[in-house]
Amino acid sequence: MMQQLFSIVPILSLLIWLPLIGAVLVLCTGGDKNANQARTIAVVIGLINLLLCIPLYLNFDANRYDMQFMEDHLWIHAYQIHYALGVDGISLVMVILTNFTGLLVLIAGCHAIKVRVAQYMAAFLVLQGMIVGVFCALDAILFYVFWEGMLIPMYLSIGIWGSANRSYASIKFFLFTFLGSILMLVGLIYLYNQTGSFLIQNFYGLPLSLSVQKWLFFAFLLAFAVKVPMWPVHTWLPDAHTEAPAGGSVVLAALMLKLGIYGFLRFSMPITPQACEKLAGVMIALSLIAIIYIGLVAIVQKDMKKLIAYSSIAHMGFATLGCFMVYDIVRHMHSFQEAYMSLEGAVIQMVAHAFGSGAMFLGVGMLAERFYNHSRLIKDYGGVANTMPIFAAFFMLFAMSNVGLPGTAGFVGEFMVIMSAFQTHFWIATCAAMTLLLSASYTLWMYKRVFFGPIGNEYVAKFQDVTWTEAINYILLAAGVFFVGLYPQPIIDVIRVTVGHLLLQSVNLPLPT
Repeated sequence: MMQQLFSIVPILSLLIWLPLIGAVLVLCTGGDKNANQARTIAVVIGLINLLLCIPLYLNFDANRYDMQFMEDHLWIHAYQIHYALGVDGISLVMVILTNFTGLLVLIAGCHAIKVRVAQYMAAFLVLQGMIVGVFCALDAILFYVFWEGMLIPMYLSIGIWGSANRSYASIKFFLFTFLGSILMLVGLIYLYNQTGSFLIQNFYGLPLSLSVQKWLFFAFLLAFAVKVPMWPVHTWLPDAHTEAPAGGSVVLAALMLKLGIYGFLRFSMPITPQACEKLAGVMIALSLIAIIYIGLVAIVQKDMKKLIAYSSIAHMGFATLGCFMVYDIVRHMHSFQEAYMSLEGAVIQMVAHAFGSGAMFLGVGMLAERFYNHSRLIKDYGGVANTMPIFAAFFMLFAMSNVGLPGTAGFVGEFMVIMSAFQTHFWIATCAAMTLLLSASYTLWMYKRVFFGPIGNEYVAKFQDVTWTEAINYILLAAGVFFVGLYPQPIIDVIRVTVGHLLLQSVNLPLPT
């Protein structure tokens, strides 16, 4: 009955376009004199979108690997471009995460944003719709439209509501991400010429030579590596995080970094499996550089936002490591069992990082908002726990998740990837495990200097503890940290069959009977 209802009600289109309609309504409220109306409309739209994810989850058949809740309409007949949407296990998890994070960002903006409130809310509603579109698109051109479309609201959020150096950071962000995607478009056009269609499913299983696969792999790599971001194309992220408003930093950390990993899963691995196998060693090496070198860079940071930004790069190195270790695992063990764990660990890491890192960015933004000159420098604080004990307790939880403490979200995905890597390469797993030591070093060192000790100055002495809107956000994020950390089984159940099918498409080895 519900599946029949979803065939009539295009729920995926609602999740994409309702935020865009909400953005128009928000802009129609006028200037800042009607700011409360803009805030109310934005939060209500965000809440409706999140509630729509409940029937989507409840009616998803986790025993199927194919796309569900599909919508398919011919869009541009001449080039066989379709408005085609659908979700599998991986994209379903990311759609729910997008709408959950989007609501938190809108709630946080109600308190933090005082000028151009309607425009701010509209920008993030559009951004939310575009990101959901990326995770649902089944047509390559539709995917590309959403992929590039989300750059505009993020560019505006950094450029308008960012810090002092926002113009430089927003332009650098746009150029890196836009230019990185041009080669991806060339690769998609090549695949269209081979199939006569832009439907992504038609690209899978194409009999492409190894040399062609390598060219396509590198075309996709630049676009996806910039988004993750991987070393050495990571330099835009610290600037973007540092200058972006708190909401922009949360979306960058919780969602936009995951789009690169999603691109590897949706395009690189199933379309160019032989190239991925041949170049897996390169990707593993780049992932380890991100985990170790970028972790060392984070230790010496003086700005809290930059420290967390570099931490994000290091933690996302685990996700890319989990994706490309599967080739090494299958080659050495001739089994999919450990490869399952590695790829599932990569997906869970995508979700877990959103809660811990996103919460820390919200917290730093809140501290900067209370400081007289909006400073994010560690040296300007001290003793915050004396004036903000509730906030200090929340931030400690999120810091522990960032460290990878067992029982928190940050532990699960990293543990699964490390355990899988141990089956084939002791030293790769050991190097990856170094992030637990490094993240503990820079996270706890920052926490100690900011929160403990005597009150640093008169400005910290005047800090007020969390408001009720801030408390709602932190409670929801804390629930996410504990949910993933203590009981990740519902996520594993949803993605299990999808991951298995992805491995079948990406690795030339039959599933064990």
